[in-house]
Amino acid sequence: MFDDLKRFETGSSQQFDWLNQLLDSFFPDRNTMDIRAVPRGSFPMVNIARSDDAVRVYVFAAGLAPSDLTIDVQDNVLTLRGKRDTVKGLHEDNDSRQVLRRERVSGEFVRSIALPEGIDVERSEARHAHGVFEIVLPKREELKPRRIEVQAA
Repeated sequence: MFDDLKRFETGSSQQFDWLNQLLDSFFPDRNTMDIRAVPRGSFPMVNIARSDDAVRVYVFAAGLAPSDLTIDVQDNVLTLRGKRDTVKGLHEDNDSRQVLRRERVSGEFVRSIALPEGIDVERSEARHAHGVFEIVLPKREELKPRRIEVQAA
């Protein structure tokens, strides 16, 4: 009855990773709400919000101290640069443990993010709390929306 059904090879995980990267390059917005949708190597992860007054960038970088992150803005490009060390004790030579899975990235990183026109870099500021950096980039005053009151004639 089931003689015509055949087993099929599922392929190696490298082939699936390659296919996933290929799909990401053709469809960059697929699964945008899924944590796995962040392109490989995108560290630190960010959320960006815009209001009438400012652009806010939230940088999720657990394990980084404020001195570990350099923030630059030039030509409407925000650049995050730094280095995250490996977890102490994980890679010691005298340890007989074998690492089975490593999901936390470490090493040097650079991430650049295009910003909208009209950012007032001189008034920008950054704060850090609980592994989250908040970068506030105010808009220039002349670009903020203004309400015009209608006068009765």
